[in-house]
Amino acid sequence: MRIYKKRSFWIILFFLISIFSLTIGVEDFSFINLLKGQSDDIQILLLSRIPRLMSIIVTASILSINGLVMQTMANNKFVSPSTTGVMDWCKLGVLVVLLFFHDAGSLLKISVALIFGMFGSFFFMKLIRIIKTRDNLLVPLIGIMLGGVVGSISSFFAFKFDLIQNISSWLQGNFSLISKGNYEILYLGLPLLILVYIYANLFTISGLGEKVTTSLGLNQNKILSLGMMIISATTAIVVVMIGSIPFIGLIVPNIVSMLKGDNIKSTIFDTALVGSYFLLLCDMLGRVIYMPYEVPISVVVGVLGSFIFLFILLRRKNYAG
Repeated sequence: MRIYKKRSFWIILFFLISIFSLTIGVEDFSFINLLKGQSDDIQILLLSRIPRLMSIIVTASILSINGLVMQTMANNKFVSPSTTGVMDWCKLGVLVVLLFFHDAGSLLKISVALIFGMFGSFFFMKLIRIIKTRDNLLVPLIGIMLGGVVGSISSFFAFKFDLIQNISSWLQGNFSLISKGNYEILYLGLPLLILVYIYANLFTISGLGEKVTTSLGLNQNKILSLGMMIISATTAIVVVMIGSIPFIGLIVPNIVSMLKGDNIKSTIFDTALVGSYFLLLCDMLGRVIYMPYEVPISVVVGVLGSFIFLFILLRRKNYAG
C-alpha cells in the first residue's frame, strides 16, 4: 500500500509539472486567457504545447524501457541503445533513405532504420560472444567504438553527397519542431512497449544466462531476437521522429534498479515515469536557459546525463567495494 501511495504522489507531481511546462515557450500562453476562450491560446495549446508534451513522454518511455530491457538481457548495467551502436546504425539507415529516396516518408525511414538497427544489434551481440569478455565496462566501450565507426561512415557519405548539414541538424535530438500532425508516428512505439510488459518475465529470465533459460525449457536465441527487434523498432521510431538523445536508456534504468531492483515487470512503469521526469525537466531547462532561443534537448541531456552517469559509476564502485 505504501508503494502505491508513493507512486501516486510522483504521478500527481509529474502531472502538475507537465501542466506548468505547457506555459513555457517563445509564444505567450496563459491558462487564464485559455479559459476566456482566446483562439490564439487554444491553437498554441492544441497545435504545439500538448503534442510536444506527449512526444516527450512517449520518447522518454521508449528510450528508458529500451535501456531496461537491454541491460537485463545483457546482464550489464552499462549497455543501452546509445552505447551499443544501435542508434548509430539507425542513423545510417536514415542516411541511406535520404541518399536514394529524397522525398521518402517517415514510415520508409523507420522501416530502413529498423533493418539497420536489427543488423547492428545482432552484429554487436555476435561480437561480444566472440570476444567473451567478463568485464562489464569493456562491453559498452566496444559498443561505443563500434558506434563511432558506423557514425564515421555516415558522416563520410553525408559529406560526399552534401547532406552533412541536413543530417546533422535533423538527427540532433530536438522537440522544437514538434507540432500536431508530424509527431503521431511516435505512438507506434506504444504497442511494442506493451509487448515488453507481456514478455517481461522472459526477458528477465534470459538475463540469468543461457543455462538457466534452457533448463526452464526456453529458447535463449528467440528471446534475444524478440527483445532486439522491439529495441531496434522503437529506437528507429525515435531517431526518425525526434533524433538522437543520449544517456536516457543508460542512466534511468540504473536509477530505478538501485531503488527497486531488476525485475522488468515490476519496474517498467517506474522506469517510464523516471525517464519522463528527466526528459521533461531537461526540455524545460533547454527552453528557459537561453530564451528566446532553445537549446537542443540532446545537448541538455548530454551534459546532465554525463554527470549523473559519473555519479552512478562512483556509487556502484563504492557499493562493490
